[in-house]
Amino acid sequence: MTGILWYKRDLRVTDHAAASAAAAAGPVVCLYIVEPGYWALPDTSARQWAFIRECLESLRAELEVPLLVRVGEATEVLEAVRQEISATHLFSHEETGNLWTFERDKAVARWARQAGVEWTELPQSGVVRRLKGRDGWAARRERYVRNPTILRPRLQGPFLNPGAIPTAQQLGLIDDPCPGRQRGGREAALTTLGGFLTKRGQTYRKAMSSPVDGEWACSRLSPYLALGVLTGREAAQAASGRKAEIPAGARDGWKGSLNSFTSRLAWRDHFMQKLEDEPRIETTCLHSAYEGLRSGSDPERLAAWAEGRTGLPFTDACMRYLRHTGWLNFRMRSMLMAVASYHLWLNWRDTGMILARLFTDYEPGIHWSQTQMQSGTTGMNTVRIYNPVKQGKDQDPTGVFTRRWVPELADVPDEFLQEPWKMGGVAGYPDPIVDVADAARAAREKVFAVRRGDAFRSEAQAIVTKHASRKKDRGFRRDPVPKKDPKTRAPDAQLKFDL
Repeated sequence: MTGILWYKRDLRVTDHAAASAAAAAGPVVCLYIVEPGYWALPDTSARQWAFIRECLESLRAELEVPLLVRVGEATEVLEAVRQEISATHLFSHEETGNLWTFERDKAVARWARQAGVEWTELPQSGVVRRLKGRDGWAARRERYVRNPTILRPRLQGPFLNPGAIPTAQQLGLIDDPCPGRQRGGREAALTTLGGFLTKRGQTYRKAMSSPVDGEWACSRLSPYLALGVLTGREAAQAASGRKAEIPAGARDGWKGSLNSFTSRLAWRDHFMQKLEDEPRIETTCLHSAYEGLRSGSDPERLAAWAEGRTGLPFTDACMRYLRHTGWLNFRMRSMLMAVASYHLWLNWRDTGMILARLFTDYEPGIHWSQTQMQSGTTGMNTVRIYNPVKQGKDQDPTGVFTRRWVPELADVPDEFLQEPWKMGGVAGYPDPIVDVADAARAAREKVFAVRRGDAFRSEAQAIVTKHASRKKDRGFRRDPVPKKDPKTRAPDAQLKFDL
């Protein structure tokens, strides 16, 4: 028999369960489908395609057989290839993507049944499809991560015309300059991992929140993990191996940083599992009481936030940095979302789409869970209204980051850098579009007005029950059940996560 190995967000050869299964079954054709419908979505961008394109070029160089790249609707491309090679089997990894890919996969399943093709889908992370409950999930995920990585299979199959990898322009994508973007491909991923584990990661635990130091100290593996160039299991096992090399009693920061890193790899799967269990969180507030709270968005505020011209220096610096690099550390991502949701009172669906396009490492499972968490719409997490002025002073105390990305403020004294309006403003830089304190106060009142009452608590309890383990899994701090806050008498809970 001849099979089709369908590559999606798994652009590698090593630790590839679908490739191993396909190789064991017989001759195989490797296929990547560029889907115009997907690239027309509002959460996709040219910078993301540029990264994927480099990953595809790298994968082509690694494979012993041609990597076919075809442009079109998935079922039509699969049917054409099936007829060309008389394929009877389809192999792929399970994908936890956005709602579009979820519906696409359901269409492929229907095609496979009608065409008489056996479709074998295999997991590539700790995420479990059709999970009945979260009890025991962390232990199950831990076993998966501890299992040996899958060796590179020997693929054999017919030679077919590989086809050209289209450019962003050929896909009709809007020009999206991202000069500081990371390079795609397996070699780049392994180099990044090696650099983190041998040098950069030593200060990870204490530097990850800083926009200045985090650029160096964070792993920077997120785009490679998002596109499956590197697996979370590979990263976790490499970190464990590195930790084993550290002398007992060493106080150089390495052990703590590596523990933090492996913990965040686990949280990564945890949040992806949330979207796998409940795909609706991409479009619907997790807690129904928040529907309609931010019924619309102010176009002028939305544009000012997206372009880094809110008049809030640290917020603008972070947004401009993100637009330039396609990456931002987690605390600053949280602050951007919180400022948009609370101070600017923008709808999380609109701001979430903008950030999704800007992130080279866009991972729907993480992105939409975090978007809702930072917007206060889950019903199970603490409402965090980041003060952008305080964040600037705390995370950029010397002003080097703010001045680099908001050069209009280069000559502003440290005393006024995060609040230039207190010195009468700066020519060429806008006044703040909101009063930080007043906007935060108004947002807090609106959000906590919703959180009061037994009806809210009842649904919040149900959400926690669905999305959290009722037993203490080894290695995980469980999502807490909301309790009454003595000051606000509103349900409250806290879940900490950082990257």
